[in-house]
Amino acid sequence: MTTGSVSPRRADTRRNHERILAAAANSLAGSGEVSFNAIAKQAEVGVGTVYRHFPTPEALILAVYRREVRHLVEVVPRLLEKHSPEQAFRIWTADHLAHYMMTKRGLANALRVATVSGGELPANAYQTVVDAVSTLLKANIEAGTVRADLDPETVLRGLGGLLYVDPDGDWRSQTVSLVDLLWRGMHTD
Repeated sequence: MTTGSVSPRRADTRRNHERILAAAANSLAGSGEVSFNAIAKQAEVGVGTVYRHFPTPEALILAVYRREVRHLVEVVPRLLEKHSPEQAFRIWTADHLAHYMMTKRGLANALRVATVSGGELPANAYQTVVDAVSTLLKANIEAGTVRADLDPETVLRGLGGLLYVDPDGDWRSQTVSLVDLLWRGMHTD
């Protein structure tokens, strides 16, 4: 085996892990329920594989939460590379933050149960998201598209309105309307 190669078994394990997390995120976003059998079926793995990766529902719920936060933050630099700062902010909000908020709605009760059962939320999750907003704002300030006095936490609170977007309705146009309203308040005169 050459340096840097990955054994097929490990690659398969990582793929299964990610498929299980994606299936669990979909389940939590929809019903808010965690059924290892349903998640295994959707992920196209055996239920034993789900249990090997996540021995308890709490472990799975917390892993989904960490995954969602990680994806939300990791996409920011790629968006800023490919788009103008304003477009990066809008795409991040509409395509990533809105999805996260809808998933988090389903995760909310599950997270409460998981943390009561001894699981711990990552202490830095909120700050990590604030940092992502800060990065987007900094790029927009440098581009002259938003005011320099914006507080990232205040902007994130404004985006908290996404929690009220109906995931079964026209959530995309509701998201665009909210971002347009917020943008008018953030925009330079």
